[in-house]
Amino acid sequence: MSNERPLCLIVPGLDNSGPDHWQTLWQARRDDCRRVDLGCWSEPDRRIWTERLDAAVAMTDGPLVLVAHSLGCLTIAWWAQAFETANLGRVKGALLVAPPDVDAADAHMLVRRFSPAPVRQLPFPSILVASRNDRYARFGRLERLARTWGSRFVDAGHCGHINAQSDIGYWADGEVLLEELIAGDHDPADGRAGRPEASNDRNDRARTWQ
Repeated sequence: MSNERPLCLIVPGLDNSGPDHWQTLWQARRDDCRRVDLGCWSEPDRRIWTERLDAAVAMTDGPLVLVAHSLGCLTIAWWAQAFETANLGRVKGALLVAPPDVDAADAHMLVRRFSPAPVRQLPFPSILVASRNDRYARFGRLERLARTWGSRFVDAGHCGHINAQSDIGYWADGEVLLEELIAGDHDPADGRAGRPEASNDRNDRARTWQ
């Protein structure tokens, strides 16, 4: 792996990430972020999205960090399983935020297009961030998914779907995790590191995770 600073590829979920979403805000402020155009944002297709992610990766050079939200997390997991190429070795880490439970009985039909969730461990370091009141996935289910994927699990407290509606703005706490992946400080054996105590108070979410 190159010692150069990695490029961060932003992988949004259903309907893309709007102007107030933390992914968009990171891209606007950081010069190391580039968004992947998955296309057909309102009609997600697993084959198309994974192929477009693979094409986006192939168009870059050097190390990468993948930054996914919601259905973008499943796109990365399926890509890692379906495209076993040398490009996987360039991925320094993946930040997987609020993946939906695509296997849930009440999952939306668009989300179920990515079912079943891959059960193979990811071939690169990853951090899965989950909220305790995410309407699209039960907290315990995401904790099990993190173990399946070999991801460090981070408890984000009560933040809804960790999106623009969650009122987290730039989400500086998430950026701390991103910087850990960029620096290679990720320790998958320490599932407690970076995990804040759950809270119902929105102001508590402004704390820096330590």
